[in-house]
Amino acid sequence: MSSTRTSSDASRSSGSSADVPDGRRGARLFGGWCAGLLFAGVSVVVGCRAADTDAFTPVPQLLAFLPWLLVPAGLGVLLSLLARWWTGLVWGVVLLALLAWFVEPYGRTGEPEGPPVARLRVLTSNVEFGWATDALIAAARREEPDVVFVQECEYGCQAAVTRELGGTHPHRRAVEGDTSVGSIILSRFPLTPAPVVPGRMGMPGAVADVDGHAVRLQLAHPKPPLPRQVTLWKRELGRLKDFAARHRDDGPLILAGDFNASQDHAAFRRILDTGLYDAARLAGRHREPSWPTRTTPALGTQIDHVLVSEEFSANRARFLDLPGTDHRSLLVDVTLHKPR
Repeated sequence: MSSTRTSSDASRSSGSSADVPDGRRGARLFGGWCAGLLFAGVSVVVGCRAADTDAFTPVPQLLAFLPWLLVPAGLGVLLSLLARWWTGLVWGVVLLALLAWFVEPYGRTGEPEGPPVARLRVLTSNVEFGWATDALIAAARREEPDVVFVQECEYGCQAAVTRELGGTHPHRRAVEGDTSVGSIILSRFPLTPAPVVPGRMGMPGAVADVDGHAVRLQLAHPKPPLPRQVTLWKRELGRLKDFAARHRDDGPLILAGDFNASQDHAAFRRILDTGLYDAARLAGRHREPSWPTRTTPALGTQIDHVLVSEEFSANRARFLDLPGTDHRSLLVDVTLHKPR
């Protein structure tokens, strides 16, 4: 009878213990699957970042928001812990470490060796089909930039800025066009013509006489990496890279505008690799989002840049919110130093 009771107790104990683990096992399995899916998606993007490639849709679009992949990776780690999936936990920790590494600023830093010879304020602004033209004019009057790079400045926008800012910025170079095609450079300094960089949207260039020093100005506005335009986006960023490489030994350069790319895009990093400096990074604002304004600064990416050659230092950078556009404008104070 004792053995029968013991056998019965063991049976009840076995059945009771089996019921609970089955429920927990199902929850753990589900959590592990969810973590695996999160890790797989993040791994594709992080792998392309590590391989220095922008690959194809949807990788370029997701690379723009690379720092925010810390959220799904962190959630995957939490799910792995709850599911007691130790392989997944290691996977997630590796992904978090790689993301933390890539979030660090990319590109060169340094101070020019020569003495300062001129100071100038640079403003770049995408006015979204000209809708933010009035706000741009008000900002230019208030902030008093010396050089203004304006993207998506169509016919009406170009007429307005020429009329309203002609007294303070009498010199200009433009590519005319409707909607997003038109672009213009406005300057307090005299300008001489320079070749445009070919692109579907206008990218005018000029040489400014800054207190007797020739400074090459080039507006950047390649096509965005829309799902069916990734190849075109890469090609136009490649043209900007080729331009910067050709100009490397030709004196001071300011390359500014809406690049439709962040430091997490390989095509943009190759532009920096020609020897240019990101002025926002030099001024301590390398990760502040500039697009889209509906979610900045809480969520967004920095795709509007002012890049400068080694003859410049950057003293201050600010992002301005202009009503009417989905981009924040970037205002940078830079100092030109005597070349080596």
